[in-house]
Amino acid sequence: MKKQIIVASKAMPFYCALPSVSEHMIESGWTRCFFHISEVGWPMYIVYVSLYLIFVEFGIYWMHRELHDIKPLYKHLHATHHIYNKENTLSPFAGLAFHPLDGILQAISHVIALFLLPMHFRTHIALLFIEAVWTANIHDCIHGKIWPMFVVVFTTVSGVLFQSQSGRWK
Repeated sequence: MKKQIIVASKAMPFYCALPSVSEHMIESGWTRCFFHISEVGWPMYIVYVSLYLIFVEFGIYWMHRELHDIKPLYKHLHATHHIYNKENTLSPFAGLAFHPLDGILQAISHVIALFLLPMHFRTHIALLFIEAVWTANIHDCIHGKIWPMFVVVFTTVSGVLFQSQSGRWK
């Protein structure tokens, strides 16, 4: 676990750069973010959040899949994560113990979505936070059942069998 903590700690400043840059872009008015739900109304807010989640999940799924399927990307970026993604080495730190560019690539769909879809700022930030907690949760060896989200058992199985579930939903 010590190595996981070291790898995660070295990569953390880079992971933090993406939401920091995206917040600057939001506050500069470069994105389609809005700050008050009253600007669009509750029905459109629900539509926008739904579209955002679909877009982000699609992006994460395909990026994760390509990180497995494109051998140079796997070898130089994603393999670092799988060193720690074994049944006897899973810990909350395993979820963040990967190459910084790997983490940025998997999260970039959150930023791209802000340019394409209207999105409530606080909801965007909350979803980023929830995703970070979820990332630690699926690697923490606690076998909770939180339908419809993937939990640690799926990460254990995919890591041990070296098969990839690339998304977050069952």
